[in-house]
Amino acid sequence: MLLIDRRWARPEDQTRGNLERRAESRGEMENVGGENSVHINVPPVEGLGGGGTGYGWADNGFEISHPFPRQMDPSKVPTADFVHVWCMPSTSNVGQQELPQKLEPVSLLVARNEKESVQIALRSKVSWGGQSTAGSVQIQCSDLSSPSGDRLIVGQSLSLRKVVPVLGVPDALVPLDCPVCQINLFSGETTSIWLSVDIPCGQPPGQYEGQLLVTALSMNSESSTQTTAKCEKGQLYEELKTCLDIVDSVDGKPFEEVVERAKFTSSALRRILLLPCFSEFSSDYGDVMEEDVLTNLAVRLKLCVTVWEFTLPLTPSLPVVFGVSETVIEDRFGVGHGTNEWYDALDQHFLWLLKHRISPFFCRWGDSMRVLAYTCPWSADHPNSEKYYSDPRLAAYAVPYGPILSCDDAAKDTLQKELEILKTKPHWRKAYFYLWDEPLNLEQYNCIKDMSTQIRLHAPDARVLTSYYCGPGDAPISDNSFENFLKVPALLRPHTQIFCTSEWVLGNREDLVKNIISELQPENHEEWWTYVCMGPTDPHPNWHLGMRGTQHRAVLWRVWKEGGTGFLYWGANCYEKATVPGAEVRFRRGLPPGDGVLFYPGEAFSSKGPIASLRLERFLSGMQDIEYLRLYSEKFGREEALALLEKAGVYLGPDRYTLDHMPIDFMRSEIYRCCRS
Repeated sequence: MLLIDRRWARPEDQTRGNLERRAESRGEMENVGGENSVHINVPPVEGLGGGGTGYGWADNGFEISHPFPRQMDPSKVPTADFVHVWCMPSTSNVGQQELPQKLEPVSLLVARNEKESVQIALRSKVSWGGQSTAGSVQIQCSDLSSPSGDRLIVGQSLSLRKVVPVLGVPDALVPLDCPVCQINLFSGETTSIWLSVDIPCGQPPGQYEGQLLVTALSMNSESSTQTTAKCEKGQLYEELKTCLDIVDSVDGKPFEEVVERAKFTSSALRRILLLPCFSEFSSDYGDVMEEDVLTNLAVRLKLCVTVWEFTLPLTPSLPVVFGVSETVIEDRFGVGHGTNEWYDALDQHFLWLLKHRISPFFCRWGDSMRVLAYTCPWSADHPNSEKYYSDPRLAAYAVPYGPILSCDDAAKDTLQKELEILKTKPHWRKAYFYLWDEPLNLEQYNCIKDMSTQIRLHAPDARVLTSYYCGPGDAPISDNSFENFLKVPALLRPHTQIFCTSEWVLGNREDLVKNIISELQPENHEEWWTYVCMGPTDPHPNWHLGMRGTQHRAVLWRVWKEGGTGFLYWGANCYEKATVPGAEVRFRRGLPPGDGVLFYPGEAFSSKGPIASLRLERFLSGMQDIEYLRLYSEKFGREEALALLEKAGVYLGPDRYTLDHMPIDFMRSEIYRCCRS
């Protein structure tokens, strides 16, 4: 991969609430690439920091190896003469001006209950599709199979999504049909497809292989049936033979495996019905080009996935709680507060975020950063509440201080009733209260104390989380702002048990972590969590749009290295208000692009349901990295795991982490080699 040495671009001073107070203690930082970097003048992406490998700089005139005739027929000429196809890691920001590279097979190492991704980049060599596009290509992905006959089924364990730019930066992941989809390519632009492999918990370990085919489509959809008749027969024969092999070997197999084999057979039969020879019987086939799986026209990408014995725990070892604005959902989707549609919308978001190893909480903001946070919209005595609280994928859940469906403070008995039920449950250890975000003065501190007192009357062991980046401004303990910050636990004790501090406070000073932890009382169950929001900025890890892919992934590396026991993110869907589901998504003014938005409403991209950003997928990868490091720590000790993190060159500090993907693969492979059973 071409490494680019560029200065870290710091965004202009942008604020959320009280950033002006934070900016006083910040210094300018810069990053210089390694000795082997290639120096290229790369204009920055305006308003964005970090950058990626391709967007924001011009195509330097990539030339094709030989001239093409003006008219070519994709049904007769290999697709490689029409399209560049190559692979990029999930940490690459593949922009529209990304230059082609050599096509190499994809090889992934994945644990069970893990999701790993890679990008397939496409760029037209010539135009063959008319005036509006360079042309269309068909992408077809096969199931992956092991020598023992086990399968990773496309559409279930394998998925394809198109990377769509937001503000000119690759970010939104729009789902594509599987196993066959069709996309348009545009002249002079690179398009990226995000291929994910999601391994079920019970998947047998081993090496799985398959392929992805890219085929240029002819403008004339009525291709010669004689050309494809033989390949259709061959594909039909192979598919039916595979179905028979799968079904014939079910005798003596466990029930769960029989079910999986039946599911595979059903999926295979559906693919057979989609063959062109059956198109006249189906109105859903459309104008997709006839299959040429057995011809030499398609560009073939070999996929190899090694599934190893390690299974990521269902419950994340690090509790990570993300806020989801209920008012944003209500406004955009037009659902009334407390209606059946409202419950359905929240339930959809809850279940979807759990798949990303997130413990979500819904939130409604009040005056002076007071927040009503709750994970379950149902009261504790409702039958549906147990479905939320007992889900093993949930690492922590927020209990509402007040009634969710009413703002009437007189309904104090609601709190008592909730606590009397929840504190008897086994999952009570996961509960916390999030009452106030970043309190700034003694009045707000006193409000936290009053609410905490009410909680502790009914549940003395309840946990209260308070996020902060400074001490109270009207009660300076010393002239040193950091000393005031360090004394916050003393001011909030015993009314807060989870002290959640901004990573912005630390800057480059990892040694300050010891000062923070020394102020806590773990014997009284006090914990240290961290968070990021509009700060820190470049070059430190965060999830702002336009930062490098490894910079997004490094947010969780930092948490693990510093020893935090939890993590909070203030909002994952906090874009500007809109009252139409399909309205364009706009980031909030005054915030760095992407801050507070890690997923999008699918309707804004002609899809349905929430759709992930690249940044959310990289968050998930970071969470999975933590499980790998935890496994290594259990076997060899935390110090050895820290040494491996640094030896691999993955993460050394807030401004010293890999800009390239290779060290990540090296670290994961080393853990696999040392820890495999």
